[in-house]
Amino acid sequence: MSTPSKMISLKSSEGEIFEVEEIIAHHSLTIKHMIEEDCADNPIPLANVNSKILKMVIEYGKKHRESGGEITEVDEETQKWDKELVNVDQETLFRLLMAANYLNIKNLLDLTCETVASMIRGKTIQEIRDTFGIKNDFTPEEEEEVRNENEWAFN
Repeated sequence: MSTPSKMISLKSSEGEIFEVEEIIAHHSLTIKHMIEEDCADNPIPLANVNSKILKMVIEYGKKHRESGGEITEVDEETQKWDKELVNVDQETLFRLLMAANYLNIKNLLDLTCETVASMIRGKTIQEIRDTFGIKNDFTPEEEEEVRNENEWAFN
């Protein structure tokens, strides 16, 4: 019979408390360091992570605990699950990316960054602007200067 894992309380930006096994919380180096510094007696406040995103992060941790943890070693089913996790609207994807960065969850950060990169790959500057709702605030002269300074990137 396995020993029950210690539970850690995480507090989202809205104040919602999530109970999570310590082994799953350790997917986040930020949380792991807080636990090691004895800062986990009370709920760990995660002011930069809302409840919706924290649920996603916890589910990611649970899934990767089941599969062995390393994204390079995960099975095909977990890879499919990961793709579904990031198959969300842009705002959710960017919030998940920022949470992965803030919480220092390398594999989740890699997954979200790879997803954003795939949204950019092969697109023109205008298509990228349209995809992300970016307004071109350069004058034609400034744009030409940037093109000249970074000519290698436009060829």
